Amino acid sequence: MALGGIFSALCVTLMFFTGVMPFGRYALPIFAGVMILPVVVELGTKTAVMAYISTSILSIFLVPDRQAVMIFVAFFGYYPIVKQKLEKLPGRALEYACKLLLFNVGMVGGVLFMVYLLGMTQAFEGIREQRYAPLLFLFAGNILFFIYDMALTQYYTIYVEKLRPKLVRK
Repeated sequence: MALGGIFSALCVTLMFFTGVMPFGRYALPIFAGVMILPVVVELGTKTAVMAYISTSILSIFLVPDRQAVMIFVAFFGYYPIVKQKLEKLPGRALEYACKLLLFNVGMVGGVLFMVYLLGMTQAFEGIREQRYAPLLFLFAGNILFFIYDMALTQYYTIYVEKLRPKLVRK
């Protein structure tokens, strides 16, 4: 349980820095989500879900960048938890279709939540002014999602095969 708390604190710290670093709005929620993966490996899905929920709640109250919080809560915070379950689906086409559906629903749902329920239209004014900008932004996001998914798979392999044996000794 303490390990889950430590990784949650690390996630919240990364999320807090989104207001300080210029590239942080998009990159740091992704890195914060990656920090959930060792919790899944070491402590299981239930503890990882608790780490995600606690990080999400603390981020809502402590992190100044609302878009970064939305990116973490809407997708990148829980994706490392569900990734392994999605990879057990029969066939690569179904696996990637479900992953893409999850990503797009999460991102579009998060933006719609921010704009229509929270009234944060100013955060997306630059995108809405251009006719095809939202679609191009989503298309670019899907490409980056594929890269992220492959990187997360590599991180999992490195963690399990190289880092874990050094960190967890019997």
